[in-house]
Amino acid sequence: MAANPPSDAADAGPPDDRESRDRMPSWLPRAMALAFVLLGLFELGSWAAHRLIGLFVIMLVAFFVSLAMEPAVDHLAARGMPRGLATGLVFVLLFGCVVGFSAALGTLLVDTVGNVIDELPRLLNELVGWINRTFDQDFTVDQLRERLLKDSNVITGYAERAANNAWGLSNTILGGLVRFLMIALFSIYLTADGPKMRRAVCSLLPPRRHDTVLRAWDLAIEKTGGYLYSRAVLAVISAVAHAIFLALLGLPDSVALGIWFGVIASFVPTVGTYIAGILPILVALTIQPIDALWILIFVVVYQQFQDYILQPRITARTVDVNPAVALLAVLAGGALLGAVGALLAIPATATVQAFLGLYVRRYEVADDPRIERTERKSRSAKRLRRSGS
Repeated sequence: MAANPPSDAADAGPPDDRESRDRMPSWLPRAMALAFVLLGLFELGSWAAHRLIGLFVIMLVAFFVSLAMEPAVDHLAARGMPRGLATGLVFVLLFGCVVGFSAALGTLLVDTVGNVIDELPRLLNELVGWINRTFDQDFTVDQLRERLLKDSNVITGYAERAANNAWGLSNTILGGLVRFLMIALFSIYLTADGPKMRRAVCSLLPPRRHDTVLRAWDLAIEKTGGYLYSRAVLAVISAVAHAIFLALLGLPDSVALGIWFGVIASFVPTVGTYIAGILPILVALTIQPIDALWILIFVVVYQQFQDYILQPRITARTVDVNPAVALLAVLAGGALLGAVGALLAIPATATVQAFLGLYVRRYEVADDPRIERTERKSRSAKRLRRSGS
């Protein structure tokens, strides 16, 4: 006998089960509302981060400036001077050095550009004469002038774009001045209230963390101040050496050019030497072009002398960072924060390296037996050569 087919009522189940399947889960509205809230908070945080990244960079620079200045302030405060007065004195001296260097640099650049413009016709005549002699041509300066006048539309377009960007350039200069003043102001506050700020930070942490935080802070002060000290010593030596060499060549403003070279080459990481060499070479081109070649040779030779003889001896007592690690840190800092990150990368890396050296345990590593066998073979070969001779 055939079985009865199941009825629709049997498939549908009880009425309560059908209603529970058709009804939206009770947790779903709350989950959707929570997702929208989290999305809104993420967008708000992203918007705030983009707005505040400039302020974050300013505070970071001010913090490192205060770390660099704090050893000098502590030294004066230990001799009985009030900490506020000591902070003001140190920053007045620093501000005077910066303003003096900027004024001297501006005067030097104006004089150099004026000399280049005055000597430009002579330099063009000499260049055209050299091209004609070398490549057997018959160019004249008048032909070059006619070619430039023929392309006057291009020159006019450049001039118009430069005039249109003048307002943007003035805004950039004004914004840079405002950022400089903000960094100076925050640096003064952070340096003057350094001990109070350390106590305030430690008051938010458990007592067992106080020694670690204070040790890390002291390491940051030591390494940042050591970096500034080592760079200053290298800048003085470089300035004296280049000033003497430029004076021997007979270049005007040799002392100012030497100071320019020492500061830029020592405080601008990696490419500072090559940037600093441009200005003395331009000055030499306006007086005696062959001197530009001698300056270039001296710059390259002195850079090798500084990298392999001076810098290891000076930084061994202050900031000792492997050159490859230093270059990687500069590139990473530049990629993250631009020129500011490149400047702060080395003292930050030295601080992290010193902190890891204190709190990361290291283990003895056995010598590689292959290296020992190679050394034994080398010693045996040397003995055989001696006995044969």
